[in-house]
Amino acid sequence: MLGVGLIGTGFMGKCHALAWNSVRAVFGDVPAVRLVHLGEANTELAVRRANEFGFQKASGDWRAVIDDPQVDVVSITTPNQFHPEMAIAALKAGKHIWCEKPMAPTFSDAEAMLAAAKKSGKVAALGYNYIQGPAIRHIRKLLAEKIIGDINHLRIEMDEDFMADPDALFNWKHEATSGYGALDDFAVHPLSLLFTLFGRVSRVMCDMSKPYATRKTANGTDRAVETYDSASVLMHMENGVAGTLQANRSAWGRKGRIALQVFGSKGSILFDQERANEFQLYVTADRATEQGYRTILTAPHHEPYGQFIPAPGHGLGFNDLKIIECHELIKRINGQPAHLIEFADGLEIERTVHAMARSYQEQRWVDVR
Repeated sequence: MLGVGLIGTGFMGKCHALAWNSVRAVFGDVPAVRLVHLGEANTELAVRRANEFGFQKASGDWRAVIDDPQVDVVSITTPNQFHPEMAIAALKAGKHIWCEKPMAPTFSDAEAMLAAAKKSGKVAALGYNYIQGPAIRHIRKLLAEKIIGDINHLRIEMDEDFMADPDALFNWKHEATSGYGALDDFAVHPLSLLFTLFGRVSRVMCDMSKPYATRKTANGTDRAVETYDSASVLMHMENGVAGTLQANRSAWGRKGRIALQVFGSKGSILFDQERANEFQLYVTADRATEQGYRTILTAPHHEPYGQFIPAPGHGLGFNDLKIIECHELIKRINGQPAHLIEFADGLEIERTVHAMARSYQEQRWVDVR
């Protein structure tokens, strides 16, 4: 039985806990897991969350989770800057890792994480759950089948409004220690889709901006914002396709938008994560009199939708994608092929992010490699 440890119990920590609690009930083909040890910033919070999530033990020190001999795999869902130390320590302790994205604020830390994973021989996966959606999985199949012909252009955007309020207080995501901002906290998700569907990015030209240069602190003083809430990128993929990426954390009205447009020689495909249970398909093979975008609703024949719901069109949610990712992680730990972004591929996403940041700093096109 796989012993699970969890460090961090915020938005993504709860999401991981729900996945660990549900994965066997949904899929049925994995062994039962045991929720062993939960770690938080203090013991009181840890005990409360352990009772809520179903963990047997609770600690106010994350090291106790990693040192626990009954823990086989550790979910790391803390703020970005804590990922490297925790992941490397867990790998050295012989634990498998399920770490939320991004890997680390600095590329050198991300490289150290990958080196530790290779040395340990343990599975080290990253939390890129959007690649798990049944619609995205099916789009990948359609692209492989060339249903829209040869791809000639793509566009991808990610927009949310959690940084849109100019009166919101300064928080840790405004600090340079958290990374660049929209690029690595945020745009890594659309990059994970690009990596899964099209492969690596080869060249980039990036611009970044700060919609609000200062934020009020809790004591009422102004503090300079050190990260960038929006980014616009021109890019070329290694397969020759050109495209654009745009990310904005200050986009009023957008809640969870990852909009993908793929244009080919025989049609196009449109997808928006805010409508995650459908995508639009246009194919020139249709008669001219009926040509137009058709809406494809996800259904049991779009795997693994049927593991959750036997009826089409009812829809999966964000937490369901995490359950799918958890299932893939367990498969990988058990030595089976899995649809995951592990540290090696994650490092390529990090490499792309840092190339984009360097492009902005140097005001020029930059080769990713």
